[in-house]
Amino acid sequence: MTSLRPTGITADRTQGKMAITWNDGHKSVYSFEWLREACPCAECRGGHENMGTIPEPQEDLFMIPLMDARETKLQDVQAMGNYAINLLWMDGHKHGIYNWAYLRAICGCEECRGGKS
Repeated sequence: MTSLRPTGITADRTQGKMAITWNDGHKSVYSFEWLREACPCAECRGGHENMGTIPEPQEDLFMIPLMDARETKLQDVQAMGNYAINLLWMDGHKHGIYNWAYLRAICGCEECRGGKS
C-alpha cells in the first residue's frame, strides 16, 4: 500500500484557500480559516495531551468569518522534511506542523467525511 503524499500544493492568498492534490488523485481544498482553527500545535490544541486530535468543523450560524484578521492571513508555507508542512501566519504564529495524514484527515469534502455534511 502506498502512503498518501501530496503531488501538488498551492496557496491562493486572494481566495484564502490552500489546495492539495494527492498521489491517489484526490484534491483537498482548505480555507485558511479552517487550517488555522485546526492548527495541530500544543498551544492551539490546549496542551500536549490534545495534540493529534482531529477537530470537527464548526458550523455556528452566528460565527463571523475572520477574513481580514491577521490570524487567518497566511504568510508562508514551509516544507518539513518529506512528511509535513509548517504554516506561518501574519500574527506570528508558526508552531503548527501539519503532517500529510493529518491534512488528509481534516479534508472537509463529502467523500472524506463519509457523506457527513
